[in-house]
Amino acid sequence: MKKFTSENQKKGEIGESITCKYLISRGFDILERNYTRKWGEIDIIACKHGMLHFIEVKSVSHENFLRPEDQIHVWKQKKLSRTIELYINDRAIGNWQIDIACVYLDMEKKIARVKLLENVVF
Repeated sequence: MKKFTSENQKKGEIGESITCKYLISRGFDILERNYTRKWGEIDIIACKHGMLHFIEVKSVSHENFLRPEDQIHVWKQKKLSRTIELYINDRAIGNWQIDIACVYLDMEKKIARVKLLENVVF
């Protein structure tokens, strides 16, 4: 597991852990976390009913004008796409999709809300 040092990295780690618990409670099997290659990183790789899910996690600690999913910029989409392509080619994967987990954190109250956007297209 990575060592996170900045507040944003810590918030991201918390969001990923919460997302894993959320996914497990909904019948997903977590296959990998923080799959990292030269081109980029996939936060969570999970499987449910034979479908492979590549999940990008975006966490925010306060709601502002930007939704978490709006923070996936074009360069991030390209890096994510390349990394997914490498993963698929290495493993001869059939059915897959990209999902975005939006995690809303209230650090003071220690509560979180997860919204899963499934089968997004970049």
